[in-house]
Amino acid sequence: MRVTIWGCRGSVATPGPETVEFGGNTSCVEVSLDDGTVLVLDAGTGIRELGIELFERGARKLNILLTHLHLDHLEGLRFFGPLFDERMALDIWGPPSTVLSLEERVRRSFSPPLFPIDLRDLPARVRFRDVPRERWSVGGATLAADLVIHPGPTVGFRVETAEASFAYLPDHEPALAGFADRPLDWISGGAIAEKVDLLVHDAQYSEDEYEAKVGWGHSSMADAVAFKRAVGARRLVLFHHDPLHTDESLAGLEERAKSLVGSNEEQPTLAREGMVVELA
Repeated sequence: MRVTIWGCRGSVATPGPETVEFGGNTSCVEVSLDDGTVLVLDAGTGIRELGIELFERGARKLNILLTHLHLDHLEGLRFFGPLFDERMALDIWGPPSTVLSLEERVRRSFSPPLFPIDLRDLPARVRFRDVPRERWSVGGATLAADLVIHPGPTVGFRVETAEASFAYLPDHEPALAGFADRPLDWISGGAIAEKVDLLVHDAQYSEDEYEAKVGWGHSSMADAVAFKRAVGARRLVLFHHDPLHTDESLAGLEERAKSLVGSNEEQPTLAREGMVVELA
């Protein structure tokens, strides 16, 4: 299993000289397997460059997994090259709603005055699918999704093979419900992240910043580290960087995160655009 970060910024894309090291594109992560299976998690602005590379690879079938439909996780989909290729087949998965279908909700961003091309006019063969409550399989991967704490219907994803496991919770505030000394079944996102080899988790704020933003749906870096311990994950990558955080401030947060773990634990790292993690 190969996990590649194409975008790790939260809220809004932040290009510029102060965001070069960690990147300014919003959430998009690729998971690729040796059998050719490609999973795309979220469709922030980072998905645009991924689309160019997938075209060069000759990909013909993709699965896109949307954690939720806030624009920083969706705004790149309109510029995702494979959607404009009639040879492509795409399954787009997302959290269900009791009001509108997933397709109807996504279509809003593909309609005037927001965008000149209607979703129904795209050449690719696209299916919209609600994430099921039970586990399901895509290629060589077993997938699971569960609701997490964030405004609006939002899920986290678990991707698992016989050799490796990965959990993706880019927008999540488990501290709002508490998780200290609780069984995993009582921890928001606990079942998704239990004992995974790699956990990519929301860490938008410093500890001081979080005090003024409780209930916004995001975690402090310290809470992300504590959540990683609570679920028994092996490696933690901190994700969804605040648009106000420069490379310098993010480097300081990374050092702070490392200071919170013991010598017998693998040190956490901050996500960076272009980061590749091989899991086996």
